[in-house]
Formats: sequence, C-alpha cells, structure tokens
Amino acid sequence: MARFRGPLMARALGRMMAARGEGRAVRASGWARWGAYMRLMRLHRPIGSLLLLWPTLWALWLAGRGHPRPVLVAVFVAGVLIMRSAGCVINDYADRDFDAHVWRTRERPIASGEVSPRAALVLFASLCLLAAMLALWLNTFTIELAFVAVALAASYPFFKRFTHLPQVYLGLAFGWGIPMAFAAETGHIPPVAWVLFIANIAWTVAYDTAYAMADRDDDLKIGIKSTAILFGRWDRAMVALSHALTLGLLYIVGVMAHLGLVYDGGLGLALGFALYEQGLLRERRPADCLRAFLNNNWFGGSVFVGLLAAYLGRSL
Repeated sequence: MARFRGPLMARALGRMMAARGEGRAVRASGWARWGAYMRLMRLHRPIGSLLLLWPTLWALWLAGRGHPRPVLVAVFVAGVLIMRSAGCVINDYADRDFDAHVWRTRERPIASGEVSPRAALVLFASLCLLAAMLALWLNTFTIELAFVAVALAASYPFFKRFTHLPQVYLGLAFGWGIPMAFAAETGHIPPVAWVLFIANIAWTVAYDTAYAMADRDDDLKIGIKSTAILFGRWDRAMVALSHALTLGLLYIVGVMAHLGLVYDGGLGLALGFALYEQGLLRERRPADCLRAFLNNNWFGGSVFVGLLAAYLGRSL
C-alpha cells in the first residue's frame, strides 16, 4: 500500500477514484449490481446485525417479562436488519474518501467504484423509508423515538472525524432500540431500561475498540479517530474494563428485574467469552483483533440465553 502524505491527499485520491468508479457503476448491471448493493448493506456479514439485535432482544424480553408480543419481535427484528443496512450504506458514503486506502475496506462497493455515491444515498433513503413503514405497527411514543434512531444512524459516521470517542456514539446508536422496545411494549421507559442502555454503550466500546485496533495503523495515516488510538497501549485494559462495566450493569439489571441465578449463569458465560477475547488481543495482530470483535456475538448471545432461561424457569 502506498504511503500517504496526509488526509488532504487521501480525500483527493478518494474523489478521483469515486469519479472513475461512477462510470463503472453506471455500466454495471444485473446480478453484479445487486451483488454490490448487498455487499454495501453488509448482508454477507451479519455480525453487525447480531450485535445490534442482541440488546434489542434483551430489552424486548425484559419489557415483556419473558413474553413479548410476537408482532413487536417481528417488527424489531426487521427494523434491526433494515437500519443496520442503512447504517452501513451511510457509513461507506461518509468514508468514501478514505476506504480505498485501508486494507480491510478498499474493496467496499463505493471505494472500488461498483456503486456511485449518488446511488448509495438513494439506497439509504429507500431503507429509511422501508423502516418508517414498519413504524405503522408501533405506538406514537415509539415512532417519536424512531426519529432519534434515524438521526443517530445517519450522523454516527461523521463523528470519527473530530472525536476519539466514536465508539461511544455508536453505542448510543446501537442501543437506541432498548428504550424503543420498552416504549413499544409498555408505553413508557422504566429505570431498568436506561441501566440496560448504559450497559450496551459500555459493551459497544469494548467490541468496537477491538475492531478499531485492527485498523489503527491505517487510521493514524489518514486522520480517522478511535478509542483504539485514544487508549494507546492501554487498549486491552480498557476493553477489559468496558466488558467488566457491561457485566456489572447487566447484573444490576438482573437484580432490578428479579431474574435470579439462572440469569447470572448467562452472565458467567459472557464473562468467559470476554476473557477469551483478552487472549486474542494479547499480540494486537489485526486478524486476531477482528476475531475478538466477532467473539462478541457469543457474549451477547450468552446474556440472552440467561435471560430467556430465567423467564422460562418462572413459567415451569
């Protein structure tokens, strides 16, 4: 990979590639174009949807006390898939001047010229419209909260330009389904929802810092900011601290919801996955950092299994 002379050159090169790519995008047709759109929405990489889905399911089961309304589960699962896709599209649009110069992102559809920036914006708007149609199944309070969700998803990609804490903002965006789930199920947002919301922010900082560790060298060259850069040699320790804070807050959620030892067992499984992640991050190799990031799917799933088992135990 060629060396960069700074963010200005990166942006200039990115615009040149986007301009050349717009012509290629126009010529693309049929399955090739649909394949590029699907990759732009990350449909081939479901990990982002799963990391967004787990806290939403936590919230739905807590709000419904183990029996959330099926229609709400269907609406929120569909909403997660659609809004995650929309978030990926607007993220790649915002990063179109940088992605071509990062080893992990240079083949993304906008960076490679398969999809034009204009087409990406049309796709983003279409996905948001589709999500808005799902809101017809929700109450007024939840619809009002949905506007905040769209604003968070649309603005997140730009925060990495001027703050080293975009992971915190991502936690806000990925966790906003929590108050929405409680609002949809109960009509209000109780204190336990906000504790769960903060827990999700801490968890997002943990896994997205591991993700950013894989890109740290490239991000430093092109001027992108992240917690991995902010924490420096304390990155592993801060991932561990974020996981510990997540588990502590989730334990408090269990106490507030009277979930008992079965739920705590799920937290114990999640702790095991957090410790495993520390081993993966030891040498800070990019591939291992990405494996650590992916490992968080099992962390989130363990919490949900504990939650589900606790409520099933009550009904027996």
